[in-house]
Amino acid sequence: MKVPFAPPRMDQKVIDEVADTLLSGWITTGPKTKRFEKELAQYCNAENVLALNSATAGLEIMLRWFGVKEGDEVILPAYTYSATANVVIHCGAKPVFADIGNDFNIDVANIRKLITTKTKVIMPVDFGGFPCDYDAINSLVKADDVKNVFVAENDVQKKLGRILVLSDAAHSFGAVYKGKKTGTLTDVTVFSFHAVKNLTTAEGGAVALNLPASFSNQDIYNYLCIYTLHGQNKDALAKMQKGNWRYDIIEAGYKCNMTDIMASIGLVELSRYDETIARRKELTVNYNKAFEHFDWALLPPSATRTAETCYHLYALRIKDCSETQRDTIMQKMFDKDIAVNMHFIPVPMLSFYKNLGYQITDYPVAHQTCISEISLPLFYNLTDEQQQFVISSLTEAVTEVLKK
Repeated sequence: MKVPFAPPRMDQKVIDEVADTLLSGWITTGPKTKRFEKELAQYCNAENVLALNSATAGLEIMLRWFGVKEGDEVILPAYTYSATANVVIHCGAKPVFADIGNDFNIDVANIRKLITTKTKVIMPVDFGGFPCDYDAINSLVKADDVKNVFVAENDVQKKLGRILVLSDAAHSFGAVYKGKKTGTLTDVTVFSFHAVKNLTTAEGGAVALNLPASFSNQDIYNYLCIYTLHGQNKDALAKMQKGNWRYDIIEAGYKCNMTDIMASIGLVELSRYDETIARRKELTVNYNKAFEHFDWALLPPSATRTAETCYHLYALRIKDCSETQRDTIMQKMFDKDIAVNMHFIPVPMLSFYKNLGYQITDYPVAHQTCISEISLPLFYNLTDEQQQFVISSLTEAVTEVLKK
């Protein structure tokens, strides 16, 4: 039996929607992308949503919108994918890493210790789909002592008057925190619709705007539509209107728009997304019931009194496990044609960042978490039979390896 890690849910409904787009004569950013944006906003209850070609683009665009530049600092967790840090580097700013808590997410107490007059943005990451403690983070940036440290250097920063909270919710579309879905939990939220995400558009992402009342989220959305299309004041759809060919470039923008082909996949995925989450939750409960009786198993966070994940990853930690033992367990799973993964190698451990002087010893919880974590297959079409094979194979592998 072969068990893949996280194949996308592609079926005839998706094929038909994509074919409809291909035959429509409109395959780049157009009516389906705009419809997808509106349906995303409705689902999240966000004021405005901008669809883009990746979450990475969304993070960088919002850093640049806020004016993040050389000499500035952005606080983010050490335990994340490199994209969260890379966009800070692209802007010329300095990533400032915080350690994490036992839930894989950024430690809010650690954030406070890292804030300086150079701090412009905090980028919390909802690991595995489980939301960060946004009440604590939002309260932190609004506290008088933290606001007094903030140095505004442009009109947008002066208008906000504090550190921006830019949520990297690449994993957490559909997750819930205190009755609200991700997309409305802080100033700006960025989603990913990459091939392995719960909701995919093959590649793709979106920016959900939820800035305070002093801003017009609609105006910001309108500006970002231009900024993410070369700074061109008319998109292709507008230019195709009779006699409306003339356009202008109002600034040197970027090129990271979503296409209608991508949006077609997303529209189908979104229409059945609650069904997707329900199945992933069922699979997660199955894993939990299978592993909760073992002393070596530390289950991932899924539902608490205040938050519920969207069940993107099943990130199991093996207690008292060395990195070598973890790798051996993974290899035994590979030998049985079971695709497992590891999320993540902390950013300070990666060569580019090590060469900048970051040391993983400064982030002990992230380091220990990395050593012990194995992500198990979790996807809509995972069968009960396949899951039982994963469970029995992992139990056998862990028992065998930890005995040595």
